[in-house]
Amino acid sequence: MGEQNLDAIINSAFIEIEKLIPAYMKEEADRSISNGNLAVCIIASDGTVYGKLFGTDKARLRSSYKLAWTKASQVWLTGVKTGEYERMVFNKEVEEDSNGIDAPDLIGWEGGQPLILPDGTKLSVGFSGFRGVTDLEIMLKAFDLYTN
Repeated sequence: MGEQNLDAIINSAFIEIEKLIPAYMKEEADRSISNGNLAVCIIASDGTVYGKLFGTDKARLRSSYKLAWTKASQVWLTGVKTGEYERMVFNKEVEEDSNGIDAPDLIGWEGGQPLILPDGTKLSVGFSGFRGVTDLEIMLKAFDLYTN
C-alpha cells in the first residue's frame, strides 16, 4: 500500500475513534479509567509510527500514550495481542527474551493487537484509556474490521 494511502486510512481511523469516544464515555467502567484522556499508537510494518491523543489533561495523555506505545511496540515485536503474549511467556510457550522483551517489560493488559487491513497491510496497534476489551473493540471499529 502506498504511504499516502495508508496515511489517509489511518487519519480516517483517528476521525472514527473521535466519533466513537462519546458512546464509550457513557460507560462508567470506561470513563473512570482516564476520564476521556485517550491515546492510540499505530506502527506500520515499515516502522512508521502514527499517534493521536484525545483529551485535555496533558499529564494523563502522556501516560495514556506511553501505554499505547508500549502495547503497539510489543505487538510489532511479537505479532501477538498483548495479554496473550504475556500468557505465552509465563506458560513457557515462548522464551522470555525471544522477541527482545524481558518479563518486567511485558504488557499483559489487553489493548494491543495486530490488525490486517483488507489489502493485506499489517498494523500493530495500541490503544489506552478504556478497559482493555474496549481498547481492542474501538480499534476494530475505527478500521471497520469489527464483525460482531
